[in-house]
Amino acid sequence: MSTQDTISKTKNYLMNTYGRYPIAMVRGKGSWIWDSEGKKYLDFITGIAVNNLGHCHPKVTKAIVDQSKKLVQPCNLFHIEQQGEFAQMLVENSFADKVFFCNSGAEANEGAIKLARIWGTNNGGKYKIVHARDSFHGRTMGALSATSKKYQAGFKPLVPGFKPIAYDKIEALEKALEDKKVCAVILEPIQGENGVILPADNYLKKVRALCTKKKVLLIFDEVQVGIGRTGKLFAYEHYGIKPDIMTLSKALGGGIPCGAFLTTNKIAKNLSPGMHGTTLGGNPLAMSAGKAVLDTINEEGLLDGATESGEYFLDQLQALKDKYKKEIKEVRGKGLILGIEFKNNETAKAVVEKCIDKGLLTILTVQKVMRILPPLNVKKAEIEQAVKTIDKALKEVTDA
Repeated sequence: MSTQDTISKTKNYLMNTYGRYPIAMVRGKGSWIWDSEGKKYLDFITGIAVNNLGHCHPKVTKAIVDQSKKLVQPCNLFHIEQQGEFAQMLVENSFADKVFFCNSGAEANEGAIKLARIWGTNNGGKYKIVHARDSFHGRTMGALSATSKKYQAGFKPLVPGFKPIAYDKIEALEKALEDKKVCAVILEPIQGENGVILPADNYLKKVRALCTKKKVLLIFDEVQVGIGRTGKLFAYEHYGIKPDIMTLSKALGGGIPCGAFLTTNKIAKNLSPGMHGTTLGGNPLAMSAGKAVLDTINEEGLLDGATESGEYFLDQLQALKDKYKKEIKEVRGKGLILGIEFKNNETAKAVVEKCIDKGLLTILTVQKVMRILPPLNVKKAEIEQAVKTIDKALKEVTDA
């Protein structure tokens, strides 16, 4: 099918909910993806941090194909072998004791909110959730209520009981937790959608200490930064603390829809049969894919690789910043979630579009930040090619 045929069917039959580029992708391999016209792109969007092993990793593909021939979906009224195995892997590699599987990041955050509220109900009738003002937790109504205002327009009334505060400002949290009806704080350890915003080194430690002092649950949304993206399996590991609840998705299923929220035995016991559920969550296909992803990350040393590649990439981006001081305000990142913040929104948009034309895919977020999300197994030569492409794009934009 031609690109125009695909675009025509999209416009005719799909709801207009995405600002799409006029490109139809048809296949991928490793760090590369091809469109329907045969053009090859270096994919540093990776499905928005979904394809942490790149496209069609052989171990993940084999796991999906093999499982699809056996059983795709029974239902959660029965025990599912792959669920228990994958949950064990996640528990043994994290702070948690228990896992609930679902299908997406928004679902994971909805479940975490419900768990926090039932815990609050059982601990003095607390129900309010504190969240960062510029966060992103999803577009379903509960998750949306804890998300940045720009996504909330037109959908009010939202779910009541959510209190927004400034991110990375401990004084704002201290004030919010004076409210004795607060049951939980939900934060992204690194804000992705808000432009790859890293907190101050001691902020999350102070948040953890304050939540413990006030007897409030701490929820970390690791939907984007989990599963090795930062050079640790989970981003919280960088900060020497543990959350009470953690949400995951995106890279968790290797491209197959998969989400989860994890917690301790003490908190998990507040949920009993009938209080929460899902039809498709935890199906054998997603579980098999997820197991293959974690096995591959651990067996191939990809956490150390992501750290080393991220440091090298950030150094290269810093050199670009030094070269284009008038255009670039800051470069930042941890592991392989990286951002270039431009001083001018128009420049940012033009550079991202130039890069796409030249065969490099990145994301423009908050109108001024190029978000860069390579696979964890990215090659040094691919990083160098990306930097050269950004350099060329910047030169063309600034010379225009």
